[in-house]
Amino acid sequence: MQSDKASSLPVPQTLDTWVKQLDSIALPVPAIAHAKVNAALNDSRRSLRDIAELMQDSPALVLSVLREANVHGSGLAEPAESLEVALNRLGLARTATLLTRLPSVELQDIPVALRQLQMISQHATQQAHGLFANQLARLWQDIHLGSLLFLAPLWPMALAHPKLLEEWELRVIHKGESARTVEKSLFGVRLLCLCQALAEHWRLPIWVTQGYQLLIHEQRNLVNVLRIAHENEDPLKQQQSLDADLPLQRWLNQPANTILLANGLALSAQQAWDTPHNLRWQLLTSLYRQQPLMELQQQVHQNAAASARQHAAPGVWHPAEALLWPWDARRVHKGLLPAPPPSAEALQVWRKHCGDLLREPSAFTNAMHLTTCARDALLASGMQRALLLMIDRKSDSLRVHQIAGVDKSAAALMIPYKDSTVLQRLLAQATQLRLTPANNAQFSALLPPQLRNLFTGENLLIRSLASNGRVVMLIVADQGGGPFSEVTVQAFGKTGQCIEKALTTFSHRNA
Repeated sequence: MQSDKASSLPVPQTLDTWVKQLDSIALPVPAIAHAKVNAALNDSRRSLRDIAELMQDSPALVLSVLREANVHGSGLAEPAESLEVALNRLGLARTATLLTRLPSVELQDIPVALRQLQMISQHATQQAHGLFANQLARLWQDIHLGSLLFLAPLWPMALAHPKLLEEWELRVIHKGESARTVEKSLFGVRLLCLCQALAEHWRLPIWVTQGYQLLIHEQRNLVNVLRIAHENEDPLKQQQSLDADLPLQRWLNQPANTILLANGLALSAQQAWDTPHNLRWQLLTSLYRQQPLMELQQQVHQNAAASARQHAAPGVWHPAEALLWPWDARRVHKGLLPAPPPSAEALQVWRKHCGDLLREPSAFTNAMHLTTCARDALLASGMQRALLLMIDRKSDSLRVHQIAGVDKSAAALMIPYKDSTVLQRLLAQATQLRLTPANNAQFSALLPPQLRNLFTGENLLIRSLASNGRVVMLIVADQGGGPFSEVTVQAFGKTGQCIEKALTTFSHRNA
């Protein structure tokens, strides 16, 4: 229920509106963790440390308590830097009240996007523990909490707008598009800036905000230390290079960098263990630890396996699984896989709609009745987004008649076709155009922007339909922008034929 409500939220386009919306979202807590903490709060024998330990099983609960203490707490200048301090500031009564406000949800009912991000955060804490707990034992509590909460600003977004994050991953990580361009298109703001703003608003541990500050404003230092790690594999020579640049050495050796390194390793491993992105974080970590790269890699893999034993869950991907695969194997993003074919039940519905379209005499009372049936046939065939447009030759434009899966504002569109050579060819005679990654750049640039912006992705089907020897309708459809199911492509062609027959039969109904 929480997911359904959140997914209907509008997509903000400014930093302030993003912060306001994401700050208002209550994160769900797994029912088991919710019950355990609730029981502990009502048990006088439990200490604050005991309660804090129980809360560690739920990242959402940790964030909610810390946020409540720091944002709505006692107004102290210094934010609570640990969960135990946050509990002490809130008191047991206020903590119990907060717990009642947080949704208690069965683990399998929490949206996968949120569980996936929280698992990455837990993996990061395991990497931090294995890599830095002994080296920086005195600072372990700070490292642990910072590692867990570094990606926390994205958690409410995973609940409210999971498809946006999924599209970002597909386009930036898997297709290599510019992060700046994609983020401006999807979110209106840079993700790092949004994360930093939320971290500051929630008064998260200072190391979290320092990490975002580094990624946004200190990239030159990051490049310089990465160059040292790349140029010399020998830790001694690396140290000599750092000794020659003391400001850079001090910058690298800041304890706050540990949480950034841990999250960089955990997040980049989601794609694969041997990508350039993951290798960069391994090189930076080996330089920080003054440890040979191969030894560091072995330890990182062991940490991942330890994390999987604790944090792996059905429905979410843990990169430790890939350690069992052949080294060159890759997990393919679902956006790069063909869409699943329609189910047998859906095909049965599709056949019924096609039968209605082919019926003689026409079963339709008006054009809207006909195009509604046509739209439903397209959806039953497996299409996720569809647009049915009628030609208005008086205004040289295409008028939207039916929509599905696109923004509701598209229903009022009038799309001019005179300046589009692609549309002119489609309207000259009935034909079909299939856009793929191979030809998308060529053809999409020739489509009107009003039409192109409705269908993000590289795969699209456009078909013009004729009645009595003249093109009268255009259908645009896709399966979310990803590769098509070939069954759906075949059904699309047959649906087009059925619609053409229906249009001709309908035009002769009064003859």
